Amino acid sequence: MERIRVASLQYYFRPVASFEQFRDQVVSLVETAADYRTRLIVFPEYFTCQLLTLGDVKAPIVEQVRRLSDQVPRYDELLSKLARERGVHIVGGSIPISDPDEPGVVRNVCHVFAPNGEIGEQAKLHMTRWETEEWQVSGGERLRIFETDWGSFAVAICYDVEFPEIARVAARAGAEMLVVPSCTDDRQGFLRVRYCAQARAIENQMYVIHSCTVGSLPMVPAVSLNYGQASILTPSDFAFSRDGIMAEGVPNQESMVIGDLDVELVRHSRERGTVLPLRDSQRTAEVIAHTDRVRL
Repeated sequence: MERIRVASLQYYFRPVASFEQFRDQVVSLVETAADYRTRLIVFPEYFTCQLLTLGDVKAPIVEQVRRLSDQVPRYDELLSKLARERGVHIVGGSIPISDPDEPGVVRNVCHVFAPNGEIGEQAKLHMTRWETEEWQVSGGERLRIFETDWGSFAVAICYDVEFPEIARVAARAGAEMLVVPSCTDDRQGFLRVRYCAQARAIENQMYVIHSCTVGSLPMVPAVSLNYGQASILTPSDFAFSRDGIMAEGVPNQESMVIGDLDVELVRHSRERGTVLPLRDSQRTAEVIAHTDRVRL
């Protein structure tokens, strides 16, 4: 059976005085996870906003976000080097990126770093209100499945996990895991993501790895407060974890959660589980096609 150890981070926001301080925090987390022999390490959405404390925090947030995109080369270099040196895959949370083909357009993009030096991208597809209205960040248009020698996974960035179709498409394309980097400022926002992540695990008979920001950056709008609890979630069946939760952190503390995923178990569950929601969902389209209205 193919097993993979994964680490999901509760990344603690603290102001930094230099890129080197940010680098040191990232390096220490990757090295710790690698020491535990993990093969996949997941950072949360917008953890790179920590770098906003290096600039003018009084500037309009729209300008700050666009300046953050200037850090992409150093961010890529840092995480790509760590992935190569430690022989791990790293889901690098997300960072705002200026679209080279559309001047003025910024997208929230997750980079996936492989041990062989390859870098994949998954843009967030659905924008929250504050991303659209305050940060003026635009959504992406393409879903990608990342294939590795130990299995395949898709990335649903925070709000994207609240749209079941994304995970369903990924599962039908063969993804055994869904990675959910998130950044939420209050308990309600966190629970929206967490509950939906658990639903996606059950609906699609797949593992879900949820990573969160914690701590605060009081001087930076939208990430001034954070509420999070990282987790590794499973389908709800006898072969998996009780309550469908393999591991979870203590809310709002700096930490990481680690778990061993049995990819073959997902494949077996999809064929012989107590229920087969992924297979049986093929009937949904037939039902929708015959929906009608009945007046009583």
